[in-house]
Amino acid sequence: MRLVPRYLTSGALAAIGSIHVAWGFGSSFPFRTHTELAETVIGSEVVPSAAACHAVAVALFVASGLVADLPVGPRPLRRVGRVVVAGVLAARGVVGLCGRTDLLSPGSTATRFRTLDRRFYSPLCLILAVCAVR
Repeated sequence: MRLVPRYLTSGALAAIGSIHVAWGFGSSFPFRTHTELAETVIGSEVVPSAAACHAVAVALFVASGLVADLPVGPRPLRRVGRVVVAGVLAARGVVGLCGRTDLLSPGSTATRFRTLDRRFYSPLCLILAVCAVR
């Protein structure tokens, strides 16, 4: 039962990574337009490049594997990796709750994004951070 939060977190990170892959290939899912996607998820007027979307996806897939404790590399290194993942997610959550996501992602200033960031994205990052190391 103790591993359930970690596995759910791993699945969530992989799902978010999959969405980034789709965005990298030009999808605007789950939005109708790329403009709506950019304003809502990135907080800017432009969707990042395919390479940027795929780089984020790779980072999320690696994070997912670390959180799931996939047997790649020595166990102590995987443990450190989980702590790093949790730290990055916690930092993102705290910065977002303070309304300063633009410090980590320059240009993330759209009003709609800031509202959603404080209400949903940042709390989700904090929940994922806690569950990543449980």
